[in-house]
Amino acid sequence: MAPKLKLIYFDARSRAEVSRLLLALAGQKYEDVRISKQNWPEEKPKTLFGQVPMLEVDGVLYAQSVAIEAYLAREFNFYGKSPLDQLKVDQVVQLNQEYRAKAMTALKERDEARKAELMKNVKEVESPLYLGFLEKLLKENGTGYFVGSSLTYADISTYDNIFAFTTRGSFVTRPNDDLPFLKELFNIVENNERIKAYLASRKQTET
Repeated sequence: MAPKLKLIYFDARSRAEVSRLLLALAGQKYEDVRISKQNWPEEKPKTLFGQVPMLEVDGVLYAQSVAIEAYLAREFNFYGKSPLDQLKVDQVVQLNQEYRAKAMTALKERDEARKAELMKNVKEVESPLYLGFLEKLLKENGTGYFVGSSLTYADISTYDNIFAFTTRGSFVTRPNDDLPFLKELFNIVENNERIKAYLASRKQTET
């Protein structure tokens, strides 16, 4: 029997969206609880570590976004078929986390001159570097996917990370012919029937 799930986060994509995409891909029903900024001071003391997202599994709360994503990927068979597959998945996910950290450092910088410098570096140096790494891994696997020949957590993590950066900070544009393997991955993800339905109904938010 599938677990009873409740995903708790702000009214945003950000650190909950990979989990939402995995749940959509699995066709899994869950309660999507969204906390407003106004209610956050009241809700924060109820969290495990003073932060969200959290995932409630059969009435028990768990936290940390990557841990939640990994659990969902394992639970619904999007983590590959062997320990080596899981290593390959983790490799891609952690690469995306590194890339995200560079971008978030720039976005959160308060000094405008320093922020402009960091943003320029992410756009001109870090983005080409990390996108190049991801493109290379897709090319080497040769199936259109990062691991095996079907969608995994690695593909969903990459799709969401790059999508976020096309809408926030303008670090990158949607992958085009300069990144043919990433371009094809975007098409594969967005044309999956369950993902396509989710994206069509997804609430539009700033982040």
